[in-house]
This record gives sequence, structure tokens and C-alpha cells, in this order.
Amino acid sequence: MKLNPLIAGAMAFALSASFANAGKLVIKGSDTLGAKLVPQLSESFKASSPGTSFEIAAEGSTTGIAAVIDGTAHIGMSSRRAKTTESSLATSKGVTLKATIVAYDGIGIIVNGQNPIKGLTKKQVEQIFAGDVTDWSAVGGKPGKISIYTRNTSSGTYSDFKELAMQKRDYAGSSQKMAGNEQIAAEVGKNPNGIGYVGMAYLKASGIKTVAVDGSLPTAATVRGKSYPFSRPTFYYTNGEAQGEAKSFLDFTLSEKGQSIATQVGFVAVK
Repeated sequence: MKLNPLIAGAMAFALSASFANAGKLVIKGSDTLGAKLVPQLSESFKASSPGTSFEIAAEGSTTGIAAVIDGTAHIGMSSRRAKTTESSLATSKGVTLKATIVAYDGIGIIVNGQNPIKGLTKKQVEQIFAGDVTDWSAVGGKPGKISIYTRNTSSGTYSDFKELAMQKRDYAGSSQKMAGNEQIAAEVGKNPNGIGYVGMAYLKASGIKTVAVDGSLPTAATVRGKSYPFSRPTFYYTNGEAQGEAKSFLDFTLSEKGQSIATQVGFVAVK
């Protein structure tokens, strides 16, 4: 049965209020944000607000947006914008999805540290991840079958990369889907023929190196100036304007201290 939007909105507000009264801030969604940045922000936030506890689940952007829509999270972390279908579903349930950019990121292309490849063209990146090119020798490397590591389908990075790097093409059937950035970095670090993509906060993992794309590497300057081709914003989603502790945490994330933490983790500050 379809709920009246006013009733649905009231239910969502009541649920949010019950969360706030319990002193627990529930944040779900993006692994890119949720594996490192948001936990560090939460620890710093609790130092000045010790009565707040956090429940953080980093299982992909899709899960974060869905949690805001169904009222099971105050904040949905996302490395992509909400899809039209998600916005429509939210509206049907009386939920107003509000996106706030909290940091910028660049999706870095990583290979094994022993791989002699230093750079690829954007076209070569597309060809590799779509399965057109299957051997490193075709792009100037040593002969060897390319092993592709991607995020899983609930990931915002999975969707963003298709949009930014692959002309919306499908990934190669041989690609291996990983749950998070750290897992991709770990697999590429172990596999001399591996290639994958991760957010900037994960580019210093052991055993990997970042390759330039069309001569550009993901740095604060190239991401802010959008000269790096796989640059993107990252978001907190809320049901309308954030309220209570959710607003306090969002404001803290965007504060000078919060943005300093984002920079230290490896993101690019909003301001």
C-alpha cells in the first residue's frame, strides 16, 4: 500500500527523533567515505560531544541512499549522486533526498608495484576494463594476462567509474568484484598482472603504484581543477535538511577541523 507522503514523512521524522533521543547517529553507505574518513571524523566529533555514539556501516553508496529513504539511517554516505529511480522512490515515500558535498576525490588507477607501466591513456583504461585489451603487452607492458579488480554493484565508485572511464560500457566478464577499496588494493598488490581503481585515500597501500591517465595523476590540484579525468564529489545524503546530531556532524565535517581531517585521510577539501 502506498503511504500518503505526509504520513510517511511524519513516520520518518518520528524515527529520526527516536534515534536522536537515543544519542546514536546512524550512518550508512559508501566504503570510500566509510572505511576511513567517517570513522576518523566520528572519533574527533565525540571528543567534543561525548554523549553521541555512532553506528557506521560502509557497504556501498546504494545501501546508504536506500537507508535514508527507508528511515534506517540519519546520513547516507555516497560517492555518487542519487539515481532518478532513487529520487522517485524517495518522493513516493515522502522523503526529500538532500545531497551535501563533503569532499572531493579522484579515482586512481592502480597496478602492481612491479609493473613497469607508468601511464595509460583514457582510451586504454576503457579498453582494459571493458575487456577489449587483455594482455599488458598491448599497452606497452611485459606480456601477461591482465587481471581486473573492480568494486561490487552496490558501490558508487563502480557506477562512477563506468560513467567517467568506460563510456557507460559494461565491465569485462573476467573482472573480479571486491567489497571495498582496501580489498582491491590488496589484490593488486599481490598480483603482478593486476589492475584496479581506488579512491585517493587508498593509493598508498603496500605493493601498488598509481599510473597516470593522459599524463595526469590524482592530486589535490588536479582533482580540484578537474584536470584529472576521474575526479568526482562525494556526498552525505539526508532526508531534507539535517536535524539534531546529524546536522551537528555534517557541520563538523564541513568545518575547518573536519576538512583538515579529510585532507589528512587523502581527500580534497571542499573549501
